Amino acid sequence: MHRRAHLDTLAILTMVVLCASWGLQQVAIKVANEGISPVFQAGIRSVAATALLWAWCMLRGAPLFNRDGSLVPGIAAGLLFAGEFCLIFWGLSYTTASRAVIFLYTAPFVVAAGVHVLVPGEKLSRVQVVGLVCAFLGVVAAFGDGLRLADRHMLVGDAMLLGAAVLWGATTVLIKASRLATIPASKTLFYQLAASALVLPPLSWALGEPGVVEITPLVAVSVAYQAVGVAFISYLAWFWLIAHYPASRLSSFSFLTPLFGMLAGWLLLDEQVTWALALALVLVGLGIYLVNRAPPRR
Repeated sequence: MHRRAHLDTLAILTMVVLCASWGLQQVAIKVANEGISPVFQAGIRSVAATALLWAWCMLRGAPLFNRDGSLVPGIAAGLLFAGEFCLIFWGLSYTTASRAVIFLYTAPFVVAAGVHVLVPGEKLSRVQVVGLVCAFLGVVAAFGDGLRLADRHMLVGDAMLLGAAVLWGATTVLIKASRLATIPASKTLFYQLAASALVLPPLSWALGEPGVVEITPLVAVSVAYQAVGVAFISYLAWFWLIAHYPASRLSSFSFLTPLFGMLAGWLLLDEQVTWALALALVLVGLGIYLVNRAPPRR
C-alpha cells in the first residue's frame, strides 16, 4: 500500500466533505428525535450501518470473525461507542445542535491526554498543552453562555455531550493502546457498530422509550443519512484516508466540524448563535489545531 507524505487535493476535498457531513449529523439527529426516541434512533442507525458494513466486508473478502486476540478490547470499544452515541442522541433532546457540536469535539483533547499517559512516544509538547488549555476555556465559555439561558435543561444536554466526548476519546485511546491498533480498520469499526446495535435497542426498552412516534419523510431521510451517509460511508472514507495519508495532518481538519455544525444549526434549525458560543468555537478550534499541529523540524 502506497502512503503519501502530504495531503493532495483529493484528501483535502474529502476531509472538507467529511467534516461537513459530521457537522450536519447533529442537525439530522435533532430532526429525527421529533419522530423517533433518541436511544432507539441510535440503535436503528447502528443496526443498519452494521448490516451495510458486514455486506461490504463480505464482498471484499475482508475477514471479520477470525481469531486475532482482539475480542476483549473490541467488545470494550464497542460498549464505549454505544455509550457515546446514547449520550449524543439523548443529549440532543435537551440542547441545540450548535452547542452540541462544540462539546462533542472536545474529544481530541481527551485523546491527547490519554495517549500522553498510555501510549509510549506520544507525549504532549508545550504547544499541545496550550491547545488543551484553549479547549478548556472554550468549554467554560460555552457553559457560561448556557447559564445565562432561560432553559436550564440545556445544561443537562451540554453535560451529556461532554460525557459523549470523553467516551469518544476513551475509545480512540483504547484502540491506539491495544491489539485493535494492528487489525484492519473495518473490523474495528464492526466491533463498535455491532456492539451498539446489540446494546442500544434493549437499553431504549429499559428506559421506557416509546420508540417510533411518527415517521415523516424528513425523519426517515434524517435516519437514513445517519446510517448510510455517516456511520457507513463517512467512517469508511475516514479509515481509508488514515491508511493512505498522515493521520496528524488529517486530524488538523477536524476543527472544521464544529464550524459546519454551528452553521447547520443556525441555517436549518434557526438556532441562536451568541458571541459567547462563537468565542467557544474559536477557542475549541484553536485548541484542536495546536494539539494536532505537526512539531517543527529541527
